[in-house]
Amino acid sequence: MKLRDSPSACPSLWRSLPCPPAELRLDLVLSSGQTFRWWESSPGAWTGVLAGHVWTLRQERDRLWYTVYGEEEEEEDGHPAEAAKPDGAETDRILRDYFQLDVGLPALYRAWGAADPLFRQVADEFPGVRVLRQDPVECLLSFICTSNNHISRITAMIERLCRTFGRRLCRLNTRPFHAFPSLSALAGADAEARLRALGFGYRAKFVSGSARAIAEGLGAEGLRQLRAVPYAEARRVLCALPGVGAKVADCVCLMALDKAEAVPVDTHVWRIARLRYGAALGGRSLTPRAHQEIGDFFRGLWGPRAGWAQAVLFCADLRKGQEPAGSQDRAWGGRGRDSCGDGPP
Repeated sequence: MKLRDSPSACPSLWRSLPCPPAELRLDLVLSSGQTFRWWESSPGAWTGVLAGHVWTLRQERDRLWYTVYGEEEEEEDGHPAEAAKPDGAETDRILRDYFQLDVGLPALYRAWGAADPLFRQVADEFPGVRVLRQDPVECLLSFICTSNNHISRITAMIERLCRTFGRRLCRLNTRPFHAFPSLSALAGADAEARLRALGFGYRAKFVSGSARAIAEGLGAEGLRQLRAVPYAEARRVLCALPGVGAKVADCVCLMALDKAEAVPVDTHVWRIARLRYGAALGGRSLTPRAHQEIGDFFRGLWGPRAGWAQAVLFCADLRKGQEPAGSQDRAWGGRGRDSCGDGPP
């Protein structure tokens, strides 16, 4: 199949939703380390995998345009044909849910800016940064890969993971796209060895171990149902999984389990709290108590969607290159080992 990078090409295959830049900036949200499945396929067009389908998204003025590709099926002459895909009402629903478009962002920005002068300094330059609502299994297993890692390398790892273990969806031009692997595929007896061969290192044990623990315990649906339990309970359940510490658990709580108050804390966030905000928190090391104190500090400052406010500042730091040399594309869970196992043994 050919990549469709603009509504002007095959307009009948595109749909749009009202969505001004103040509510969503694709270029900021899809490249800032919340997700690792999107690629800027041409200037302003983002192609990736969502809900088991391949999409291309584009923003023009106050509209969010999208096209969805069907899975390939073999015709009698051996050439791939495009199979059926979800109807327009369903794809609208998927996209609204993924970007949480029911949450009005400008009002939140105003509230955060009123409470926090440092937030106010970056808000105008970084509008439309919102938190995604991702599939919990994909989010969890992806963020296990973020320990001591950076965005470009994590993206390449997740691509290898999907190509090796996931179902082939389609090929656009010469590029294949695959679904995120099932729990059963990653829980197999040989999964850890295959992941190590793909360059996952010590993370291979944690990815396959967590996939197995979920498959044999909660199941994918049980993990999804953590959306309905209190934040502290969801965090506790996640931290019991192999390779999941407080930092990764908070990323998953925020980006997949509807815990908008979750504030992922790493050494960088700890340093921000102490140096930029003057908060005397956490002693000399990033202990579980420090995680809690820093999260509570930002929740007190930014309110019940503190994790969303942090996403804006994280994106601003990433774009402005305010990281130490060589780490500008740091992932949310990517630097430092935390006390609950977000790093190598």
